[in-house]
Amino acid sequence: MYTKDPAFWRAGAISATLVMLVILGFLSANSLAVITAGGGGHVPPYTVINHQISYQYDPEKDQDMPVIGGEQLLFGKRYDAAQASALIGQGKLVIQSRACIDCHTFLGNGAYYAPDLTKSWLDPAWKAQWMPMTQSKTKEEAMVKFLMHPERYPTWSREMPNLQLSQSSAEAVVAYLKWLSSINTNGFPANFNNAPQQ
Repeated sequence: MYTKDPAFWRAGAISATLVMLVILGFLSANSLAVITAGGGGHVPPYTVINHQISYQYDPEKDQDMPVIGGEQLLFGKRYDAAQASALIGQGKLVIQSRACIDCHTFLGNGAYYAPDLTKSWLDPAWKAQWMPMTQSKTKEEAMVKFLMHPERYPTWSREMPNLQLSQSSAEAVVAYLKWLSSINTNGFPANFNNAPQQ
């Protein structure tokens, strides 16, 4: 009987594997198109850091959606595509080299010891609390000061350690966090927009 023939099962296993590889290849190509910065999916191009970023509730999708507004230059500078890509790449490397994910969460990955940073750029506390505390004129300036010297601004029982960031490294992290907040994360983190955004 053919069901007892090892060649039958071998052929079936090979066929199933080949079909799954084709499906996996299709799904991978489709996913990469959606998650590539500026690829037309959920992830805007890096030059989005030149714009205002906010969130708005979409009743049809029953979730908060990123809204990209008019020009709002980061550090008073307009970044072209190459400059924005390099700056955000540097920010990502700083975050990786300091193992920020050991305490913080990014896009649902990481630890919950410290605040989730997925939408940290949009946190109204930067304007309400941190700008006055750091005597800064802009949100990004307050973020840089905090990142460079967190021990000067203790506000929680869990204090962030001083990671010895240079000015340029801190600015790159801020650029990365601004870009990160523009990604359509399908409503994650949930109910983020309950606090007023700026």
